[in-house]
Amino acid sequence: MTSYAVVIPTLVRDTLADCLAALAAATGPAPQEIVLVDDRPEPEPDPGALAHPLSVLGDLRARTVVIRSGGRGPAAARNMGLNAVIAPWIAFLDDDVQVGPHWCEQLAEDVGEAGPRTGGVQGVIAVPLPGERRPTDWERGTAGLARARWITADMAFRAEALKDVGGFDERFRRAFREDADLALRVLEAGWQIHRGRRTTRHPVRPADRWVSLRAQRGNADDALMRRLHGPEWWDKAVAPRGRLRRHLTITAAGLAAVGLAVAGRRRAAAAAALGWAAGTGEFAWARIAPGPRTRYEVDTMLATSVLIPPAATWHWFSGLWRHRDAAPWRVAP
Repeated sequence: MTSYAVVIPTLVRDTLADCLAALAAATGPAPQEIVLVDDRPEPEPDPGALAHPLSVLGDLRARTVVIRSGGRGPAAARNMGLNAVIAPWIAFLDDDVQVGPHWCEQLAEDVGEAGPRTGGVQGVIAVPLPGERRPTDWERGTAGLARARWITADMAFRAEALKDVGGFDERFRRAFREDADLALRVLEAGWQIHRGRRTTRHPVRPADRWVSLRAQRGNADDALMRRLHGPEWWDKAVAPRGRLRRHLTITAAGLAAVGLAVAGRRRAAAAAALGWAAGTGEFAWARIAPGPRTRYEVDTMLATSVLIPPAATWHWFSGLWRHRDAAPWRVAP
């Protein structure tokens, strides 16, 4: 039987205990080792916060170690976990997922059936949504994880393949695009990635009304992906392009309206303002229409739909500038 390790980067959120409890309850061959990578940025994070999550592991507690990565992001945390294990396969889990009841057994089958050039086997992600109402914008966004390729919420990699490409690119400081970047490099190195049979549940985390605005930071990571994998990286990664082009157009119209008004060109400014309003209105309605349309949700969509286009534009161009000289990821010898 092929042995495996489990690596979980964590900010020690409330979801970690449920994640570890589900892992401990799963039937099948237990992981050879479990590495929790504490990525809290505090100089001296409270060790007591891990007491309860570790206690739910039961017999697996003896196989579990905790290491700290200093808040450098999930890519760097996973690399630390990779370097801390000796198993030939490493299953990466996020700390907000819950593996299925037969996950260990199914993972053992997934990696046991892998061919010699199989570098990774992806798990099947299920996102439960409310059945009594339409999902919110945040819930629909999380549900998209079920269709994402190579998502590290549950992704098993052959250790040899990871070391072949130098692991995760630590310039991706958020949990965004670091999985697609790694998968593209693994594929380019001649390895294969397949979808397995094991299933993992990814509940929707509670979030405040500004979560979609903060998510626009990911546009800087898209800029890094463009630099590393070319302008068509979206096609290579089978990733949705999103609305960046529309956001750029809306933002340009808004800036033009302000500039033309300052210059005293009222008609041109009015036309530009009309274009901005039309684009913003269309964006807001596209988010409101499929949702529950509660007062809170509508107010949130209206406010964030005004702010998201300029935020996306800012992060995109700042990413292009910051990563203008980015070279392929290399690990220092």
